Parts: sequence; structure tokens; C-alpha cells
Amino acid sequence: MIADVLHFSFTVSDIERAVHWYTEVLGLELVHRQRQENEYTQKLVGIPGAVLEVAQFKVPGVNPRYSTHMLELVEYAHGRGEHPSLPTNNVGAAHLALYVTDIHQRYERMVAQGVDFKNPPVEITAGANKGGFACYLTDPDGITFELLQPSPTRAAELGLTPA
Repeated sequence: MIADVLHFSFTVSDIERAVHWYTEVLGLELVHRQRQENEYTQKLVGIPGAVLEVAQFKVPGVNPRYSTHMLELVEYAHGRGEHPSLPTNNVGAAHLALYVTDIHQRYERMVAQGVDFKNPPVEITAGANKGGFACYLTDPDGITFELLQPSPTRAAELGLTPA
């Protein structure tokens, strides 16, 4: 039985750049940093000689239910892989959606910080989130994020409250 979700993880090319971007631009809170250089990690990831630089994040003011973090970034300091193209229509491409309460202001601020958006906030005109707004953006490595601001009615249905 799967009981819940612990965290999501993305591999990045430069952990220092990523920590800066995820805290200062995206607005997540850095919870923990560590270097994983041990036999267990090499077995876990299936890459002999792998050495990982890890940073863990959470949404400010939100404590994950079963973990200290909701997102983990990993740089393979040794055992580095390729940097493939990550357009959203490629098989295996992923994105992480974040609930926001200020999508238009956040979009303007992040554009001014040089963030690459696939689109400005668009009104959702169909489906469960009708009446809300959403936009896609990418981090410096091309990893896709979605910002979603549900309609007030949908937010209330989900028990979401403005921050």
C-alpha cells in the first residue's frame, strides 16, 4: 500500500546556482544541505562512484506531513549524466505545480528577475480549476514548474487559504 508522498526530486547541473534560484527567485525555503558520498547512495541510485550534493526545500510556513522537505535537488558531483532537452511534450518530462495566491504579481516579479516563462498567467476556462489562472516556467536547467491560482470557489472546495 502506498501511504503518501514524501518528496519530489530533480537533478540539477549546479547545486549552488539552484539553491540561489529556488530560494531567491522561486521563494522556497532551504531546509537542509548534505553531501552523499557513501556506498549506500551509490547502490540506491545505481551509479558506481556517485557522489551527490543535495539540497532540500519546503514551502515557507508549510510543514510537510511526513518529511522535513517537499522538494529535493541533487547535483551529481561524480557520476554526472547528460543534460537532455526537457520540453513538456517529451516522454518522461515532468513538472511540479505550486499553489499560489498572487500569480499576476509573482509573474511580473519573476519576469523582472529573468525567469523564462512559457506563457503569462492564462485564465483556466474549463475543468475543475475553471476561473483560476496558471502559467508554466522553467528553472535554469529547463525543469518545468506550473504556478496555479485556483478560483476562490475552487480554493474553498480544496480547503486552501490565501497565504
